[in-house]
Amino acid sequence: MTARNTEPHPVLPRVLGAVLTGAALAVGARSYHSWIDHHNDLSCQSDDMVCITWWGVTAVPLLLVTSAIVLAVVYKRLDIRPRAVIVPPTILLAPVPLVAADTIGDWWGVTLIGGLWTGLLALGAWNRHRIPALTASAAILLAAMVSYYG
Repeated sequence: MTARNTEPHPVLPRVLGAVLTGAALAVGARSYHSWIDHHNDLSCQSDDMVCITWWGVTAVPLLLVTSAIVLAVVYKRLDIRPRAVIVPPTILLAPVPLVAADTIGDWWGVTLIGGLWTGLLALGAWNRHRIPALTASAAILLAAMVSYYG
């Protein structure tokens, strides 16, 4: 009798949970940056020089830490492993496609790309789906770089 290469639990519900988490984090990050931009405009409207506010300085570290904690907790609940391999590239590479999506498609583009990016990298956790998922992630990253920098 041959052993079948199947997953102990279905993959689709776990990946959909990652997609929803990524979309929510992307919309939250965009909303926070929008709020910071508005706050900076109000605080710095009389200055002609570079104006740095407390909220602008704390934005990136706060969003990185919040995203890392949320993804680690959600991936633990969804049993997506290895979290130490999936969470860092999800967070550290996400700004490139998210910024490109924000310039092209506003909040709905950020929601779509945030969910797609997180879902594809989470799907890469399983051997069976690793190559197509990482290839699609690389294609999104390349398309984002071309659309934003090209």
